[in-house]
Amino acid sequence: MRVGRRTFLGGLSAAAVVLPLGATPPRRHALTVRGPVDAADLGMALVHEHVLVDFVGADRVGRHRYDADEAFRAALPHLLALKERGVRTFVECTPAWLGRDPMLLVRLSEASGLHILTNTGYYGAVQGKFLPAHAREETAERLAARWSSEWRDGIEGTAVRPGFLKTGVDAGPLSAEGRKLIAAAALCHRSTGLRVHCHTGDGRAAMEILAVLREQDVPATALVWVHAQNEKDRALHLAAARAGAWIELDGVAEESKDAHVAAVLDLARAGHLEQVLVSRDSGW
Repeated sequence: MRVGRRTFLGGLSAAAVVLPLGATPPRRHALTVRGPVDAADLGMALVHEHVLVDFVGADRVGRHRYDADEAFRAALPHLLALKERGVRTFVECTPAWLGRDPMLLVRLSEASGLHILTNTGYYGAVQGKFLPAHAREETAERLAARWSSEWRDGIEGTAVRPGFLKTGVDAGPLSAEGRKLIAAAALCHRSTGLRVHCHTGDGRAAMEILAVLREQDVPATALVWVHAQNEKDRALHLAAARAGAWIELDGVAEESKDAHVAAVLDLARAGHLEQVLVSRDSGW
């Protein structure tokens, strides 16, 4: 299945809607922290980055652990430098319970002029260290309803709405908890249209994620295989791309550039260059 990066940028946002007969379809847009932006205006995008992450664990994380003004002052120069280099859109991938701070992102977007997107969803990798207690107890349907409510009503009582869904699983085989998170992400996608960006432990997990999406009648085009560069069997990259998934090769650095280039070329030769996403996934 062939898709393109403009489709990716335009699909970072909105749900499918039922239109009256003869109505004009809406233009594709992305939901940024300051509201919807036409896909044509997004420009160069970094599709997997972080302003702030706290790895302390879901049982201890909170805004009491950092000074938002200090975080703003530390991050802003880097965002301004990105803008000077032609970047226009910054996809901020820090999930809830890992330091997501929508109002900090609003301030940074206003000050830098960058389009910044945030997310909904829960991160289940690292044996669930970053999952709140209720995520272990609730059904996939209940989790999906939580995440969909953020898309519909705003995050944590703010007007900020998520532009994508972020989740994460460990290496395959998927645990029962991992399968539940993917099923919840699929259900949320079906009600909101939010694309699923999944931190994926390895290629086996990626193939199992695609299978869960199929069970939920969600197309592979809804999935971004995050950290695909960590899977060294490039046949699995090709299998996921042929199914329609987005292949994200992040962690780009001087020491990794040759491997990244080789992975991109393999996908390009197979006709899937338009499904390749590249980013740093770095900090400062």
